[in-house]
Amino acid sequence: MERILKRLMPLLLLLCVFLSVVSAQQQDVDRLRVAQKFGENGAEELLSASPSTSGATLSKNQQAHNGDEKGRRLVQNSLSTLQKLESSRRRRATRFDRPSGFLGATAYYAKELFFFLFMNGPSHDQTRGTAKEHLRLSQPLLTAVRLLEDAARDNNSDAIYLLGEMNFYGKYSHPRNYSEAFRRYHDLATLTGNSTAQHMIGFMYATGIGGAVGRDQAKALLYHTFAARGGDARSEMTVAFRHHSGIATPRNCDEAAKFYKRAADKAIRYWRAGPPGGRATSRHGYRLAENEGGVYGEGASASSSGVNANKGGPTSDSHAAFDDVLEYLDLMSRKGDPKATLSLGRLYYDGSRVLKRNLRKARSYFMAVAKQYWTRDGKVTAGDQGIEKLAGKAAGYLGRIYLRGDGVEQSFERALTWFKRGIASGDSLSQNDMGLMYLHGYGVPKDAMKAAAYFKAATDQDFAPAQVNLGALFLDQGDVSVATRYFDLAARHGNIEAYYYLAEISNQGIDRDRSCGVATAYYKIVAEKIEIHSSFETANRAYEEGDLETALVNYMMAAEQGYEAGQANVAYLLDEQKSRFLLGSLGIWPLSQIRAPFLRNPELALLYWGRSAKQLNIDSMVKMGDYYLGGIGTEADPEKAASCYQAASEYQQSAQALWNLGWMHENGIGVEQDFHLAKRFYDLAYETNQEAYLPVTLGLLKLRMRSFWNTITNGRVNSIRSEPEPQKDRSFSEWVSNFFDSDYPYLRDDDDSVDTHAYDPMPGGDDYLDDIEDGIFESLVIVGLAAVLIFLLYYRQQRQVVHARAARDQEADGANAADQPGQGAAPPEGQERGFFPNPGEPEFQQWIAGGIAH
Repeated sequence: MERILKRLMPLLLLLCVFLSVVSAQQQDVDRLRVAQKFGENGAEELLSASPSTSGATLSKNQQAHNGDEKGRRLVQNSLSTLQKLESSRRRRATRFDRPSGFLGATAYYAKELFFFLFMNGPSHDQTRGTAKEHLRLSQPLLTAVRLLEDAARDNNSDAIYLLGEMNFYGKYSHPRNYSEAFRRYHDLATLTGNSTAQHMIGFMYATGIGGAVGRDQAKALLYHTFAARGGDARSEMTVAFRHHSGIATPRNCDEAAKFYKRAADKAIRYWRAGPPGGRATSRHGYRLAENEGGVYGEGASASSSGVNANKGGPTSDSHAAFDDVLEYLDLMSRKGDPKATLSLGRLYYDGSRVLKRNLRKARSYFMAVAKQYWTRDGKVTAGDQGIEKLAGKAAGYLGRIYLRGDGVEQSFERALTWFKRGIASGDSLSQNDMGLMYLHGYGVPKDAMKAAAYFKAATDQDFAPAQVNLGALFLDQGDVSVATRYFDLAARHGNIEAYYYLAEISNQGIDRDRSCGVATAYYKIVAEKIEIHSSFETANRAYEEGDLETALVNYMMAAEQGYEAGQANVAYLLDEQKSRFLLGSLGIWPLSQIRAPFLRNPELALLYWGRSAKQLNIDSMVKMGDYYLGGIGTEADPEKAASCYQAASEYQQSAQALWNLGWMHENGIGVEQDFHLAKRFYDLAYETNQEAYLPVTLGLLKLRMRSFWNTITNGRVNSIRSEPEPQKDRSFSEWVSNFFDSDYPYLRDDDDSVDTHAYDPMPGGDDYLDDIEDGIFESLVIVGLAAVLIFLLYYRQQRQVVHARAARDQEADGANAADQPGQGAAPPEGQERGFFPNPGEPEFQQWIAGGIAH
């Protein structure tokens, strides 16, 4: 490795020298062009080239007009220079920002090293001013800035605005200077009442970004209110959110609904101004922590564990990467699988966070599916008829592409053809869009009845856009209850128009009592789902490019407008408790990542963790508890930390919060020390997330040891004890009732050792036959018991009769022997008495008396 580096060092040095020469030549060319256009002295020559008139001989209106003309020319000249600088910067970014291969990486790092060593010196032109930012500007940029400053001195609003933007956002490679930006915005707001400048002042007071001003929420609300009344949509959302959440003002639902309605009206107008069916919008407001499995990592965060965890089996694709899924679908599509081909078309048509929208590819995939079922003239092929439904869906998308003109020339005729084919296959998208064509007269005569019929057919298939369209027709007819029912059905699928209609109905109290809270919630959803007012796209792009300061500023703007994802992202970027990796604490470059000063603001991080938690972000609630427990950004308050963990642990959504509560009860921090209650929280943490087995096991091991020592030493802490079984006192009547109601009274209720269905001869049989069999069995048992009882009584009576007869016979034999000695009594010859005595005999009356008496 050392030999390779030694051989590459000369090449790197030569490359640095070459880049330095090229850069110097380019800088000389830029200076020459500026000198040729503006003169060697820049702004002074341009000003001297303006018509020289005497102020004493001109009226005030003429002086103002000349000042405006001079300011416009200065701004135009400055913009031309700035645009050239921006185009050259983009070319360099395209060439160097994304190196590929060894040579590309070498050139990129050589360029960075060269600029670090040779291009950070002060500018040689220091004749105008001594501001620190001027010392770091290149000559063309410095000239452009001076032109704008000269125009700003004449109160040119465009120049003041441009200077404010350049200092705040760092545009055109201008270094950021938040104090200068605040001054420029304040001058513009004072001079013209510009709503954008008022919004920026309010934002800077709300966040205190860059230390330009101290945080003052009252002044922030004041300036945002001025900007909102001036029509700035971002301030409208900010003011609405502050009234909705009670930030620097008491909660006021009416004010929140009023300002959210203004933002929602603008958003829905933008959406409806697009092609038929509304504009195609993409969601950019996502949480950065989702890329890492949540704030605490995969499995430990509530967003990636419990009910939110991927629970696919070993053969499932729930854990597969999107690129792998896309590659698999492409492979299956090449093999002729129509389902995979249709899925690819839908992915490219809808677009997503990880896949850019590609209408050309989408149309080709849809067409490939359609060709497998229809010929060019529309006849059904003799192939596999199992793809009829898939072909119908593809026809619906193709019709929508031609109806809206997505990537192709808009053609109502072709759209109608494809919709007819899709309707023949029962496609809901084709039915809905055919209804739109008849409702608005796109290539067909207007016919509201036909449109309603098509909407109804699509609604029966639970197609959300059709439900909204049909609900709108009922609303126009005055049937608010039916319309509301359809809007509620569509809102389940997240339809934007459905939320807007429900917000209007709730806000105006149509056919119901007015509900300000419901209206505010729906207006907020509409304004946030159509992200025309947010800065998420710019923030995400800056974050991916590694420009954390730009990302932080833009996420802050979204957070101030009430976006929960923006609040979570700001707190995540400012969070210093993400990792405590050992190598990062050694101070060894580049293993240690030194956080920039603008990322060191734990107070602001706690503020946004709290705002995100109020919008039901469980992980943010747990994080807020961590900050209160450790005294990060605030004074340590274990009781508040316990309250945060308790709120996050409701409904058992956060195993981390439950484990923290167990630890706090074990150690008596913020709550009463209780070993038994600590064990219960540890157990709940494991029940919530099975991946918490190791920390819960270790925690319980230590807890049991402490509880055992507390028990044998008679400590004051409540030790772990076995849970007693609940005993319920029952009356005699309840006991008898439970005995007869139980199918198996000889088994205990909690005895699981006997399976009552183990010997079921007919599992899953008819319950009615089972009842009949049980009744017959019980009847046979009763009859058998009665027969045995009767037999025993009869047998007892016969035994008594036999004994009595034997006694009488003995007495009779004794009497006969006395009368006739030597002769025993014997029955007459040939006479048989039988088992029962005959009527007329002396024993017959005794037999009857014995049966009755005994």
